[in-house]
Amino acid sequence: MSSIVLSSDRLNLRKMGKEDVHLLMEIFSDPEAMRYYPSTKDEDGAMNWIHWTLDNYTKYGVGLWMVEDKGTGEFLGQCGIVPQEIDGVIEMEIGYLFVRRVWGNGYATEAASACKKFGFEQMNLSKLVSLPDINNIPSTKVAERIGMNIEKTITKWGKEVYVYSVYA
Repeated sequence: MSSIVLSSDRLNLRKMGKEDVHLLMEIFSDPEAMRYYPSTKDEDGAMNWIHWTLDNYTKYGVGLWMVEDKGTGEFLGQCGIVPQEIDGVIEMEIGYLFVRRVWGNGYATEAASACKKFGFEQMNLSKLVSLPDINNIPSTKVAERIGMNIEKTITKWGKEVYVYSVYA
């Protein structure tokens, strides 16, 4: 099993592996969880996502991590730090996507907060961003709860997204 990258009070975040495709499908096959993405994903799409994540680990030393309940090991979602191009510049984004059955428990905020701390303390980043769809109120609230503020609105992935940012 992949190693734990970071932990918070209730959560362990560990590296993603190809064996996680079935876990990710709980999110990717759910139209409600994927509402702000272009579409749901099949297993091939989930495997492409895993390959993209593994590539980020190699190139940047970070990527999305699997979020698990510290006590039970139950899969809750994914959260991590991923490179995103914004106006021609690569920025490091805190991204998060959780299974619908655990929404409303504060897991996204807790995981995103741990990633923010990791980005500033372990990676020595000076800035982190988050790019929620302008209509995705729960995701904007997570960004705000971890101390981010709206910097601007951009068009990315064919839609309007906020650029939330926070500085070390």
